[in-house]
Amino acid sequence: MFSRILDVLFGCTHSHISFPITIKKGARSRAAFPTGTYVVCLDCGREMPYDWKQMKIVRGTPERVAVASLATKEAA
Repeated sequence: MFSRILDVLFGCTHSHISFPITIKKGARSRAAFPTGTYVVCLDCGREMPYDWKQMKIVRGTPERVAVASLATKEAA
C-alpha cells in the first residue's frame, strides 16, 4: 500500500522495461505507431515507443515522435 501512495505522488520511473517488441505489418498498437517498435514498463505496464536506431525510448507527442522517426529514416 505504501508503494501505491508513492507511485501516485511521484509516478513510475520506468526503470524496468521489456526487450523491444516490433509489431507485424497490419497490427495496431498505439505505442508502436510512430516507430513500429515499443517497450513495456514491467512495473506499471505502460507501453512506450522505442527507436531501434537511437536505441532509446522516444518521448513526446505522437506528432513529434513521427517527425523524429522520419528524420532518422532519411538520414540512414
